[in-house]
Formats: sequence, C-alpha cells, structure tokens
Amino acid sequence: MKKRHFLTLCASTILMSGITSSAWAQNTISLGVVLPLTGPSATVGEDMRRGIELGVEHVNAKGGVLGKKLQVIIEDSGNNPTTALTAARKLITVDRVPAVLGEYSSSITLPMAQYLVKENVVHLNIGSSSNKVRDLGASAFNIVGLEAAGNLFAAKDVYAMGHRNVALIAPNNAYGQGVAHGFTEEFEKLGGKISAQVLYTGGQSTYRRELQQLARAKPDAYLYTAYGHESAVINREAKELGLRDVPWYAYIMSMSVSDTPAEIAEGQIGMELGSAKGDLGKAYENTFKTKFNEGFKTAFNGYGYDGVLMLAAAIEQGKGTTPAEIIAGLKKVSDAGFTGVTGEIKLDEEGQRVDPPYDRLKYEGGALVLR
Repeated sequence: MKKRHFLTLCASTILMSGITSSAWAQNTISLGVVLPLTGPSATVGEDMRRGIELGVEHVNAKGGVLGKKLQVIIEDSGNNPTTALTAARKLITVDRVPAVLGEYSSSITLPMAQYLVKENVVHLNIGSSSNKVRDLGASAFNIVGLEAAGNLFAAKDVYAMGHRNVALIAPNNAYGQGVAHGFTEEFEKLGGKISAQVLYTGGQSTYRRELQQLARAKPDAYLYTAYGHESAVINREAKELGLRDVPWYAYIMSMSVSDTPAEIAEGQIGMELGSAKGDLGKAYENTFKTKFNEGFKTAFNGYGYDGVLMLAAAIEQGKGTTPAEIIAGLKKVSDAGFTGVTGEIKLDEEGQRVDPPYDRLKYEGGALVLR
C-alpha cells in the first residue's frame, strides 16, 4: 500500500495515518481521493493534490459541510491499476467514505471506478478523458472534457493552422488508443491525413525507434500525447533527431510538457483542458501561487479543487452523506448552476460535464501561454 494523507483545515494540518479518533470522525465528513503521487505521472498527481488541498481549505473556511469539518483521505496509486483498486477498496471498507475523487490515467480510473460503482459509492472523475468514463454507471460523475470533445477541438485546431499530413504518437492504453482513434477520425473528416501512427509502450528508456518510424512519413506536423516522464524522453529525443524542424502539437499540453526542460519544450504548441476561468479562476490562481510559491504545473489542479467544492455542495444540497444523498445533491447542484474555477459545470442526465472548456496554448519563455 502506498502512502496515505489526511487533509483538513486545522491550520491546513496534515494528519498522519492512525491518529484519527471516533470523536474526530464524528466532527468531520470524509471523502476519498486516489492520485498518482509516485511514478511517471507524479508531477500531475501532486498538482492535483494541491488543488484538492485548497478546495478543502476553502470549504472549511466557509463553515465546512453540514456544520462539520471536511477532510479528504488521499491514497497514492503509484500509477498502478492494482494499487489504485486496493486503495479504493480500503477507502470504502476501512475509511467508509461515501465518495471518491480520482484517478488520473484512464487505464487506472476505469477499473477503479467500475469497482466503486459496483459498491454503490459515488465516483467523481477529475482527470481521465477516456470516452468509456461516460458508461461507468449511475453513481459515476465526471467534470473533465472527454476524448470525443477533445479530439474534435484538437483536430479543428491542427487543421486550422494549415497542417494536412500529421504523424501521431500516443500511449498504448485506453487513453492513448482513444486519442489516436478519435483524432484520426475527426481530422480525416476535415480533409487531413494521418501519415503514420505509433502507440508506444510506457516505461521505456528510449523512444528513438518509434520516433524514427514516424519521421519516415515526412509529416508537416507531429501530434503527440504522453505522460510526464515518458514525454520528457520523447521530447528530448525528438529534438536530438531533428524532428522539431516541423511543429509539434501536444494533446493536453500541461501533461505532455510537465517534466520536460524548458529549453526543449520551447516553441511547442497544443491544446489543454480549460482552467482558471473568469474572476473566480484568477483569484484561485493567485491563492495557489501564494500558498505554494509557484504557479500551476498542469491544468488538472483546478479540476481537483472544483471536485471538492462540488461534492461539498452536493452533501449540503442532499442533506446527508450517503451515496444516494450525494447523488441527489449533485443533480440539484447542477440544476441550480455551479461555477467553478474551471468555468461553469453543468452535468447531463448521465452525470457528464456539458460543453467542457479547452484552451489553445504555446510554450513560450518557459511557460504555457494562450495563443
């Protein structure tokens, strides 16, 4: 079992495992979280954890939930589906949480969420974009844009920039397969062509063979998506091989460049999940920078923040903490209109976010900026 964290707002105290008491439990409401705090996606996982921490602080500063303090119990998936499933089982059988947020990778989220739904526990997706998230069941909800929307956005963006002959590389898992299939379908509808495609195996020390295979197609642009550590290798080797002479388009850009040195990421373009929208988003961004002495690493932290606030609001609206009460509360929150730091969040009848936001970005001067 990976490390466990308890977050509450007792001066942002982090309580170590084993010191909760029945008295404490009676005065708190607990939610579960599963994130990749170690492994190739640890940068994203830590960024999401920070957003969740700020969400808990905000809720408790406003009086908590149903007159009680909110706490979240965070488990580390280690970027492993089996570990994530074990963590989810522990959260609902030992900690007795009624709802779980997470994970990040679709290949981990899907089996974990299937288990949670089977056990009639609420699952809130704050990071995975596989279209299969939509089919998880009645107690599963989602506030992140899924691939159907993301692929359409990216295909239109790439085509609008004049690219017609694109080579594509993505991870060989549920997420990467969805991007590869969906982007290809949307891009070809517009008149573009995928001249080469590689689904890479994660955890390799080099991807030169895969990159050389793509280069033989002589594309006028590359589209890629990759997890942090793997992306750093791909980006470095692409530059060494001279492949950056044509544009590189990153699908979910903050994920793809989160661990890549600035001098290598410089000049890349791409798309991103929308984050820090409007005045509320700006205030959140300033709070984040003040607390952590740096800006966002990825766009995902805002979805963790919004997920906490939305579940807290659902518990209030549902007037209880049973899964049934939270489900009823989420529907009420959605119907009433919920504005988060990632923008307006409205759920459809299947619990999926309607019209999720995306941004067009470039990496310039060591940072991601709007283009």
